Amino acid sequence: VQLQASGGGLVQLGGSLRLSCAASGRIFSINTMGWYRQAPGKQRELVAVITSLGSTNYADSVKGRFTISRDNDKNTVYLQMNSLKPEDTAVYYCNVRLRVSVYKGFDDYWGQGTQVTVSS
Repeated sequence: VQLQASGGGLVQLGGSLRLSCAASGRIFSINTMGWYRQAPGKQRELVAVITSLGSTNYADSVKGRFTISRDNDKNTVYLQMNSLKPEDTAVYYCNVRLRVSVYKGFDDYWGQGTQVTVSS
């Protein structure tokens, strides 16, 4: 199983970016899909998560600015980030909880990380 994340970059204060993360390989079913971020010197933190039924949860710091969505046909999760702030600067990692067969339990898989930098 591989996760390929894309969409990071440099943006000015108030700008927008859209992150994508596609899961590929031997996938039987996907449970939750989410995004985490890690700023320099800080621990990795949850940004947003979406369940297989479409329920979402966001960190308080991004509520009202970020939107998570998923395309189950493409095994892809998106993060639309609007009104970006310098404190959003971090490496963003996608996380997918999936199982590779009906005989296996769910495991967490991580993307390679994509840098988001917001300049003031």
